[in-house]
Amino acid sequence: PAWGNIHQGRKGSELFYNTFFFSLFLLGERLAKPERGKMRVHKISNVNKALDFIASKGVKLVSIGAEEIVDGNVKMTLGMIWTIILRFAIQDISVEETSAKEGLLLWCQRKTAPYKNVNIQNFHISWKDGLGFCALIHRHRPELIDYGKLRKDDPLTNLNTAFDVAEKYLDIPKMLDAEDIVGTARPDEKAIMTYVSSFYHAFSGAQKAETAANRICKVLAVNQENEQLMEDYEKLASDLLEWIRRTIPWLENRAPENTMQAMQQKLEDFRDYRRLHKPPKVQEKCQLEINFNTLQTKLRLSNRPAFMPSEGKMVSDINNAWGGLEQAEKGYEEWLLNEIRRLERLDHLAEKFRQKASIHESWTDGKEAMLQQKDYETATLSEIKALLKKHEAFESDLAAHQDRVEQIAAIAQELNELDYYDSPSVNARCQKICDQWDNLGALTQKRREALERTEKLLETIDQLYLEYAKRAAPFNNWMEGAMEDLQDTFIVHTIEEIQGLTTAHEQFKATLPDADKERQAILGIHNEVSKIVQTYHVNMAGTNPYTTITPHEINGKWEHVRQLVPRRDQALMEEHARQQQNERLRKQFGAQANVIGPWIQTKMEEIGRISIEMHGTLEDQLNHLRQYEKSIVNYKPKIDQLEGDHQQIQEALIFDNKHTNYTMEHIRVGWEQLLTTIARTINEVENQILTRDAKGISQEQMNEFRASFNHFDRDHSGTLGPEEFKACLISLGYDIGNDAQGEAEFARIMSIVDPNRLGVVTFQAFIDFMSRETADTDTADQVMASFKILAGDKNYITVDELRRELPPDQAEYCIARMAPYNGRDAVPGALDYMSFSTALYGESDL
Repeated sequence: PAWGNIHQGRKGSELFYNTFFFSLFLLGERLAKPERGKMRVHKISNVNKALDFIASKGVKLVSIGAEEIVDGNVKMTLGMIWTIILRFAIQDISVEETSAKEGLLLWCQRKTAPYKNVNIQNFHISWKDGLGFCALIHRHRPELIDYGKLRKDDPLTNLNTAFDVAEKYLDIPKMLDAEDIVGTARPDEKAIMTYVSSFYHAFSGAQKAETAANRICKVLAVNQENEQLMEDYEKLASDLLEWIRRTIPWLENRAPENTMQAMQQKLEDFRDYRRLHKPPKVQEKCQLEINFNTLQTKLRLSNRPAFMPSEGKMVSDINNAWGGLEQAEKGYEEWLLNEIRRLERLDHLAEKFRQKASIHESWTDGKEAMLQQKDYETATLSEIKALLKKHEAFESDLAAHQDRVEQIAAIAQELNELDYYDSPSVNARCQKICDQWDNLGALTQKRREALERTEKLLETIDQLYLEYAKRAAPFNNWMEGAMEDLQDTFIVHTIEEIQGLTTAHEQFKATLPDADKERQAILGIHNEVSKIVQTYHVNMAGTNPYTTITPHEINGKWEHVRQLVPRRDQALMEEHARQQQNERLRKQFGAQANVIGPWIQTKMEEIGRISIEMHGTLEDQLNHLRQYEKSIVNYKPKIDQLEGDHQQIQEALIFDNKHTNYTMEHIRVGWEQLLTTIARTINEVENQILTRDAKGISQEQMNEFRASFNHFDRDHSGTLGPEEFKACLISLGYDIGNDAQGEAEFARIMSIVDPNRLGVVTFQAFIDFMSRETADTDTADQVMASFKILAGDKNYITVDELRRELPPDQAEYCIARMAPYNGRDAVPGALDYMSFSTALYGESDL
């Protein structure tokens, strides 16, 4: 009965049913009463004609002939009928490139997967409870069966319900008997497979809709992912540009500070910027380029138009802004160090100015009043002569102080040229000293004239006092100069400079015995004067009329000089120790920098070789590069250690280092370039893998492309010029002639691989072009055709149809972006899926 009820309607192939009922004719010939003689010969001839017809339709009949059928071999006859059913009802079923039986089983499993009490694993016992048949009907026509009321423990009801509904509403004949299935331990597999194939053919239209929905879901998922990547790029680019915009004015600010502490704080802020603030932004910039390249690769692979960021947010815009940042940063640290040197020099000069000015002002104190005295008017001749000699001694002293005044003026001028912040007070004090000096000169000249007029009347002179004054004044100046030099501050930057100061100090100490002899001689003169005054009872009141310098002052200043010498010795020793420590820091930094600098250069060269060599697969190259990246990251502590040494050098105000040609800036720039290079190279290989997998390029093809590219990359720059690229294409079999047509074709190819007209072709663009020609990618027409299937051949689609056929998030995505349909056949709420499909591929605007 299972074979006799095959329906001849629209659900099956007409060829199948014609062939099947022709086989029933053969069965009739077999069931007829066998006869001998001519009747048997005629029947065998008739059956052979039927078998030839079946064979012509692609049915392979093995070990069966007309004689077996005519002689009534039931087993052979039924086997032949099953072969016919398998060929025309089942064999054409294919799901995901599986065989007919496996494909039909996979189809059943997918359709019944949402039903927890259905588990289809075969074509016999999995169908005994009848729920599998009911689930297939409910999945495609839920209004025909109330599946919630079915019970697994009532298989007869389930089977009869499925058979009756299939016969009544789906035009599927009742090929099976419910009692036979339930009462058999293992139902007939071929019978159930034949019956289930009828459901497959009945619902084949729904299968097409599902395929169309899957295609749309795939396209929409790719589009959603790409839009998210675009939004991420825009946000990251905006944040990075905003940070650069805020940072550049800070780096371009060259307003100097007035104190060393303020400038050193600026230097510390700059170090924090280089160590803490800038490195994360370098990583963000690198990640931005990686995201952009990955997005463009995905867009090319999915046949989408290239992503164009908002105005001012292209990768080139980011690079230009970053270049402006580095240009502003370039001279900032050098300016800071120069300002610190300038302020240090200014502090030294200002202190020197104050010392010299104080000494000079101390010397000039009372000189104007002395020069304005009228004591010569009532003096005796000896007193006048004494006053004259005293005045000559004063003039000698005045001339000796001329050099100091010039030094004070020179220091004030230098402070003005170096833009010292307290220049007004320095200038005022210097002007006061100069004005007073001019006045002293005028008063000195006026007094000399008065004394010379009186000299004719007075001739007494005391040679001993005069000699004392003449020798005491220079010696006094020498002691004042010595005290000034011993108290003078000094700034040195090398051991050689401090050794020079130490040598000069030793030379000064060698002159002290001679100076002491001079002091004893001067004191001897004073003692001799005292003896003369005492002997001849001269009324001198115990003072020297020619000088104000007393032996007590000379002894006091001499004692002061002796006390300053060991202090100077101590200061020079401490500075010598500090310079030795600075030299140790220089050597320590130089030793590390001379190792790290060449290491970075070597790694850069090795990465360059890896990116162009073809050892192993792309995965091998990627693993190799990631191992290099790990080794580079593990090297970071040495960079940090060098940064610490560099900080100590800057804190010690060390500006030069003869032990290395590398500066910390060189190391930082090299390290940042190394990190950026390894990240870009890894991204290029990942994009090559993505291109290879998406386009189906074999490893051998990829190696061939790389070998051809490297062969014509003469300068190993990683890019090809137009002529090199043309030669490479010709070597791979492209027919590009030298005529006008060939030039036009090559210009078309160059517009694909070099859309920005930079004049170079990268390896990624080369791979994209080589794989694009034969790529099997989705097109706007394919997506449009898929929507047409979901819409039931209409030129529009409704909201309900989208929500019924697509997942919720993708259905809402389409509803939000589809324009209303305005055709003549439009209904309320109709949506235009045609313009939406072309917009997905950049052929129109959403």
